[in-house]
Amino acid sequence: MTQDATRNDPAPSAYVPSTQQLVVEIYVRDIQRSTAFYRRLGFTPIEDKGSFVALAWDGHQLFLAQQPELPPPGAGVRANVRIMVPDVERCWTLAHEIGARIMAPIGDRDYGIRDFIIADPDGFGIRFGSWLPGAAR
Repeated sequence: MTQDATRNDPAPSAYVPSTQQLVVEIYVRDIQRSTAFYRRLGFTPIEDKGSFVALAWDGHQLFLAQQPELPPPGAGVRANVRIMVPDVERCWTLAHEIGARIMAPIGDRDYGIRDFIIADPDGFGIRFGSWLPGAAR
C-alpha cells in the first residue's frame, strides 16, 4: 500500500465515481430472500446474476453474494452499514412494518445522530440515521 492510499484524502480518486469507490458486499444464504428484504427497505436492484445481486440506494451500491453454506446468524451483529436519511422516524416505522429484527432501538446518540440498527436475514446490521438538530457534521 502506498503512502497516498493510507491517508484520508478528501478528494476521491477520479478513475471511478465516488459512489463506486467503496462498496460493501454481503454474503447471504438465500439471495432471493435477502434481495426481497433489501427491496422492502427501499433499495433498487440494478443487476441480478442469480447468485449475485447489485442494489442501489441513492446512487450508492450494495452487493449481495449467495453463499448457502453460511451458518445461521447469531444473536448479535458483527458489522453494520450506515444509511443517512432525512426522516429516520419513517424508516423506524418501516422496519416494524416489515418485521425486521431490531438490534438497537431508535434513540438520540452522543455522536449527533438519531439512529437504530436492524439485522438482515443473515444477521448483517443496517443502521438508519438522521442528524440531530445542531449536531456537528
